[in-house]
Amino acid sequence: MRKKLVGIIALVTLMSMFMLAGCNSSKSGLSDSGNSAGSVDKKDELVLAFGSEPEAGFDPTTGWGRYGSPLFQSTLLKRDNQLNIVNDLATSYEVSDDGMEWTVNIRKDVKFSDGEPLTTDDIVFTFETATNNGSVVDLNRMRKVEAVDKYTVRFTLKEPQSTFVNTLIATGIVPKHAYGKDYAENPIGSGPYKLVQWDKGQQLIVQANPEYYDKQSYFKKITFLFLNEDASFAAAQAGTVDLAYIPAAFSKQNVPGMKLESIQTVDNRGIAFPFVKSGNVTKDGLPIGNDVTADPAIRHAINMAVDRQALVDGVLEGQGTPAYTSVDGLPWWNPETVIKDGDMAGAKKLLQEAGWKDTDGDGILEKDSLKAEFTLYYLANDAIRQSLAISVADMMKPLGIHIKLEGGSWDMIAKNMHSSPVLMGWGSHDPHEMYNIYSSEAAGIDYYNTGYYSNKTVDNYFEKALHATTEEDALEFWKKAQWDGTTGLSAKGDAAWAWLVNINHLYLVKDGLDIGDQRIHVHGHGWPATDNIVEWKWAK
Repeated sequence: MRKKLVGIIALVTLMSMFMLAGCNSSKSGLSDSGNSAGSVDKKDELVLAFGSEPEAGFDPTTGWGRYGSPLFQSTLLKRDNQLNIVNDLATSYEVSDDGMEWTVNIRKDVKFSDGEPLTTDDIVFTFETATNNGSVVDLNRMRKVEAVDKYTVRFTLKEPQSTFVNTLIATGIVPKHAYGKDYAENPIGSGPYKLVQWDKGQQLIVQANPEYYDKQSYFKKITFLFLNEDASFAAAQAGTVDLAYIPAAFSKQNVPGMKLESIQTVDNRGIAFPFVKSGNVTKDGLPIGNDVTADPAIRHAINMAVDRQALVDGVLEGQGTPAYTSVDGLPWWNPETVIKDGDMAGAKKLLQEAGWKDTDGDGILEKDSLKAEFTLYYLANDAIRQSLAISVADMMKPLGIHIKLEGGSWDMIAKNMHSSPVLMGWGSHDPHEMYNIYSSEAAGIDYYNTGYYSNKTVDNYFEKALHATTEEDALEFWKKAQWDGTTGLSAKGDAAWAWLVNINHLYLVKDGLDIGDQRIHVHGHGWPATDNIVEWKWAK
């Protein structure tokens, strides 16, 4: 009965949204029929059902475009589908021998969608605005940015940072002449698309930007519908969308006229352990540390005993991969971090040797009167996190570790995440995220390094990676930080986390729609698929 009701609600929602889309398309001159100058051939249109609306809008200086295509803006550099760094606005760039200066030469043929030329004045304005906004754009190590001339810009850093290249990759350039308080809702840029309209909570309509300097989009008009999972699946069943994001729960249902695309990701989920013993508090008075998870035997035993493939098969319906770090499969991943898991016998032996015993006969291990139990927090409205938490807790019972579960809001989690394990998720094409999660310098900052993990050897590898002048030179040190044969942040080393799964991103795609070579997706289901959206086309 509930499924039927959900389906009816989803269909009603869907129909109302398409009525709105149809009316608004006519208003914008993008009617679906007729031969007027504003008309668009059906084959040139695309309708996508996405679940995550960029509620903060489309301003790169506050974080838009970091997960997927920025659509409306261009970046100095970008990654191709093999994650190689290639030029976008840039024609070339150089890094000084000391790694302190980055000099970028840009194209001379670029215009914003309003016809105004893009110059280095706009680049300087963009990065200075991002700095002043104090947003998620990490510019802490940038000392200044200056225009050498109209088409050459120089960034001076406070200290070398190899990952600064990712800031050049992720930060879309905004126009100095057309940037105002409402820019996030009315963006102007030099990217492949320009905004037609944004009906908050419902849809986003874009059209190809005729001023775009690079390969023109096959599709002249794209509509993004912001639908929940049930409505997205209903839209796919009704044949009214060309692509729909769906959860793993729907992955085995056949939809005529559509095929399932299952995309590999680093959209991971894992358990962040408090690494230190209890006793300290944050500056806000929140407790730090957990005496149970501070014991490395507990952390290692959980990593050994958890059956990651069983989680993939059971919770994700087979649509995912076991996770061993936050960067599995990326160029800076160390494959030596893979461990044998589902090893209950090995985990029991480890705990016994570490002095954990079931002295009360209640099935829960003890050591020095300390019970092997703790509370695991997870986001209450996230079904996958809840299912993973329940499954892991069940897996640990035969081991003698009692995990109590507590679902809550992010506010609740924030109050407990330094003293209790939390089921978290990350995933990025920037290795700097690994630094944020594990560096002692990031301990207690926002949701970074919530467990106050610290290892001087790992920190040293991080500094060497950051002080390298190129991403290639840094790779060795990122990998050694995970495991160098003796120590590291991974389960083979300190086991500061128990990484569980990487969640495949699932899309129902209309037969004949070619979405190109999808790169490994990052955290967040939906927008990462748009990284190569200019390449999408109908197969002939």
